[in-house]
Amino acid sequence: MNLADKAFDAVLWAKRGPLLVLRDVELLEAGRQAQPVDGEVVVERARVEFIQVLAAKGGG
Repeated sequence: MNLADKAFDAVLWAKRGPLLVLRDVELLEAGRQAQPVDGEVVVERARVEFIQVLAAKGGG
């Protein structure tokens, strides 16, 4: 999920009105290692520039 000022690698856990709740979050910043974030992150939908959806692992 990309915002104007940061990006997250996360699981979209819930949608609550104008808010998105993320879990298992890593903060991604240019030139730095991914930083794990404790707990949940709540983001306003209006701030989201785009979301990349990855295929499920395993399965087949």
